[in-house]
Amino acid sequence: MNAPTEFARAVCPHDCPDTCAIRVTVEGGRAIKVAGDPDHPPTQGALCTKVSRYAERVHHPRRLTTPMKRVGRKGEGRFEPISWDEAFELAALRLSGIAGRAPEAILPYSYAGTMGLVQGDSIAQRFFHKLGASQLDRTICAAAGAAGLKYTYGASLGMHTEFFAESELILIWGSNPIASNLHFWTRAQEAKRRGARLIAIDPYRSLTAEKCHQHIAIKPGTDGAFALGMMNVLITEDLLDHAYIADHTLGFSELKTRALSYPPSRVAEICGVDEQVIVELARLYGSTKKAAIRMNYGLQRVRGGGNAVRAIACLPSLTGAWRERAGGVLLSSAGWAPVDSHALQRPDLMPGWPAKVSRVINMNAIGDALLHPGDAAFGPKIEAIIVYNSNPVAVAPDSERVAAGFAREDLFTIVLEHFQTDTADYADLLLPATTQLEHLDVHKSYGHTDVMVNLPAIAPVGGARPNTEIFRGLARHMGLDEPALYDSDETVAQAAFRWDDAALEGVDWESLKKMGWAKLNLPDAPFAEGRFRTPSGKCEFFSERLAQQGLDPLPDYLPPYESADSAPELAALYPLAMISPPARNFLNSTFVNIESLRSTEGEPHLDIHPADAQQRSIVDGDQVRIFNDRGSMQARARVTDKAREGLVVGLSIWWKKLAPDGRNANQVTSQALTDLGASATFYDCLVEVERT
Repeated sequence: MNAPTEFARAVCPHDCPDTCAIRVTVEGGRAIKVAGDPDHPPTQGALCTKVSRYAERVHHPRRLTTPMKRVGRKGEGRFEPISWDEAFELAALRLSGIAGRAPEAILPYSYAGTMGLVQGDSIAQRFFHKLGASQLDRTICAAAGAAGLKYTYGASLGMHTEFFAESELILIWGSNPIASNLHFWTRAQEAKRRGARLIAIDPYRSLTAEKCHQHIAIKPGTDGAFALGMMNVLITEDLLDHAYIADHTLGFSELKTRALSYPPSRVAEICGVDEQVIVELARLYGSTKKAAIRMNYGLQRVRGGGNAVRAIACLPSLTGAWRERAGGVLLSSAGWAPVDSHALQRPDLMPGWPAKVSRVINMNAIGDALLHPGDAAFGPKIEAIIVYNSNPVAVAPDSERVAAGFAREDLFTIVLEHFQTDTADYADLLLPATTQLEHLDVHKSYGHTDVMVNLPAIAPVGGARPNTEIFRGLARHMGLDEPALYDSDETVAQAAFRWDDAALEGVDWESLKKMGWAKLNLPDAPFAEGRFRTPSGKCEFFSERLAQQGLDPLPDYLPPYESADSAPELAALYPLAMISPPARNFLNSTFVNIESLRSTEGEPHLDIHPADAQQRSIVDGDQVRIFNDRGSMQARARVTDKAREGLVVGLSIWWKKLAPDGRNANQVTSQALTDLGASATFYDCLVEVERT
């Protein structure tokens, strides 16, 4: 007799703005199919290629299903299975000894392997806070942009994705939504059919840029200058909404002075585009009421990324585009969700809080941090690291130093994972974690304005356990008696949101579980009447908070760390700028080990302009070496004018062990940080390329 077919609701947990609702088909305790939920308005029944194969990932033959301890050298990836009790006892013995001497010698490392609020940083954060462990500054992806929005709007806030379908002009700025924001692209296509003009601003002619009416290929890292050039034209040609500026903005006179120092002639030289392109786009933008901008995080992964986001975010307040629900800008909508971070993470568990807090290690500098011997300024040497929801050996910048740090034989490393990743190969203890279909979680989104619940569709595969349960087990075996460490997942999920917030009016935990999602109660045009979340309640062109920190209170252009203009001696050695945006079939380093997706990508490629290729005697299909002082990698050359001259593009992020030469793009990226938010500068990188 065939097992009955069951259906369950889930949420895509991955680091993508779409946060899709999923329907899971289950037979005999196995997930046999995942599909987009047609009842969820943002998802509309559609999933990306990656997540549509999620069942293949959940039941993968190389899925980790039992705890293991290392038996080979660090990095060899040789392990033997052990029981959960033995794993917890080994971990508790080592961690208790370190915590008793120097708790800050213990470091967590995690990011967005799941975007869930429960399995992300709830019990885990409580555990590390109770120990007094070092804190991780989780800034690897979006912190520069988030800071730019905070100092301009007050939080990560923006327009509703669904209203892009009504826009008359859409600027897709530093984004490739066909690969990374499918459901926004659906709305943009709908707007295009209605007559909207779509313009891509991106150094690379991506899949998205190819389908827009116009592609403006600026130099990498010059987005802030381009926005200031647009401002110059808006001001000098009086394409402004003076009433909106007077009522709902702060610091226009100062911003005007700054913008007037960026005439189109200067900006054209900085950005490497024709002056008339800037003028015509500004005129079009300033004369279109329903003008919308979709930024994405690529543009802020350079030295001046925070300022670039600030500059772009000022544009709709200058023209009054915020008056229309189909006007404004969206980088992230995450700040609309009334998440109770304090209740989730309990920073009050830190010894001496709030007068004293544990030291903070920036995750982008993990290579340097793991290799630091410790001193009075740095604090104790890192002796133990617990990695969950991340794969730093593959994804962190300056990968040679990261791998060297993880290779320390005296570093006690615990990794919670689904698969034996590059980082897992360096673990002393490798602990199997559940996937999204096997545990409870709740989610906000940074691309729409729903909050969502994920209910387990199947039992944990093998001996896998949720992150929360693993950290409870560690706490129990270490003898920690804090009750908050043992809250159930359901208790944590209920604590995740401020249910009394007006945005959740009429919603409670039980109704959210029943429906699966709830749309936040927000105005269609959120800033039509101002009401920004800044201290002034206005869009702050001039930020007093930045001034108080000794920083420039106005948005400005900061040239990349690595460019011919800012570092001519370096550029003489390494004359090509390199960016490494996501490959369509990968999401950061997730899905790289799924054979059907990896075979579609084929192998690591490097797109190079014909003029740059000819200068180096490179022809299409050549194996090439990409290198700088930090390291090197190999890839197959694709000679194409999709990459503007002077730029090479390596779609990423490959697991190093699955790349032909055991390396990936982060061999050449640096640990330098952005202007605001202390974020990563992955796209601020000079290299040279040669045939192998």
